[in-house]
Amino acid sequence: MGSLAVVDCPTGLAGNMLLAALFDCGLPEEVVHQPLAALGLAGLYRLQLEERRSAGLRGLHLEVELLERQPPHRHWASLKEQIQAADWPPALRESVLRVFGVLAEAEGAVHGHPPEQVHFHEVGALDALVDVVGVCAGLQHFGVERLICSPPPAGHGQVKSAHGLLPVPVPAVLELATRHGVPLATSAGFPGAELTTPTGLALMVAWAECFAPAPSLRPSRLGIGLGTRELDRPNQLRLLLAEADVPAGRAPELQTVVQQQAQIDDATPEDVAFLQEALREAGALEVFAQPVVMKKGRAGSLITALAWPEQAEALRAIWWRYGSSLGVREQQQQRWALPRQIEQRQTPWGPVRFKRSIRPDGSALCKPELEDLIPLAQQRQLPLDQLRAELLRWLEEQP
Repeated sequence: MGSLAVVDCPTGLAGNMLLAALFDCGLPEEVVHQPLAALGLAGLYRLQLEERRSAGLRGLHLEVELLERQPPHRHWASLKEQIQAADWPPALRESVLRVFGVLAEAEGAVHGHPPEQVHFHEVGALDALVDVVGVCAGLQHFGVERLICSPPPAGHGQVKSAHGLLPVPVPAVLELATRHGVPLATSAGFPGAELTTPTGLALMVAWAECFAPAPSLRPSRLGIGLGTRELDRPNQLRLLLAEADVPAGRAPELQTVVQQQAQIDDATPEDVAFLQEALREAGALEVFAQPVVMKKGRAGSLITALAWPEQAEALRAIWWRYGSSLGVREQQQQRWALPRQIEQRQTPWGPVRFKRSIRPDGSALCKPELEDLIPLAQQRQLPLDQLRAELLRWLEEQP
């Protein structure tokens, strides 16, 4: 079933609290230093770890001391290139890019810039780099495959920033919560303060399968990361490493997608099919056509494409290049989707990729990929439905 991590954050989320909790679980410092050195950051920071107490409860406090005399502003575009070029394991590179990607999208939306043009202190600061790389490397060091996070309180009041006084929750935190359907716990009863930072929330958006209470589990390690701010209660984040007692259902994710549509009545069926395939190749998640009756009774097609928001511009270029419509309607929509993964198995019929997902009730969905079934069915001279049924029976018999 793999290792399960549970993040309990009753007083909020911050990158240094998450990393401190990992160190408290026994994470060796070298696991953090090594990928940062590969990124060219050796000697530019120092980790100050100290056991402290908050409202009488112990934990580890982490402060990243910056040793750069004049820290540069790191743009997301150049930072992305630096991460992609680093000599890292692919899984670490993918998770770090995911964290900074969702953070850059949120900050870009707040400031009205494309993500690649974002340069801002939260992403560019060296301490954020240390936190993000360290947390991702630490979770992978412990073999974490699933992570569940409790809904964090964001805080209230005002906070000083490079842009002046900002309301709390800060704009980037609200944007992340809105984009990714993150429930925020009440901040009632807390003193005015920023409790959840953009970096901390971006880490959980990238890693957590859901923001909910923990399932039944067997704890194996416990780490406590302390916040810097003094509150009227213990300012701590608890990280549990465990094994789930039973296969837990996967909570559906609330995702934001872009829907693009155009009605076409002056193209041949071949032209419409060509446009649909071009949209798919440009990154559309789904493309489909529906027959419609347009003005003056003309028969036409309603073409719909769904894509991630960052693909919208590339898809618009396809509409203008290959479509005959003079306009494209576009709107953001939200959808609930079960997390899924693709795994390849060597079967008696040949290699086949299976798409797997777990419903919230714990029951499994598994479907062999059609692109793999077709050549095997042709080789074996079998109907697709018969081959699909035999593959699923074989899969159920595997340990």
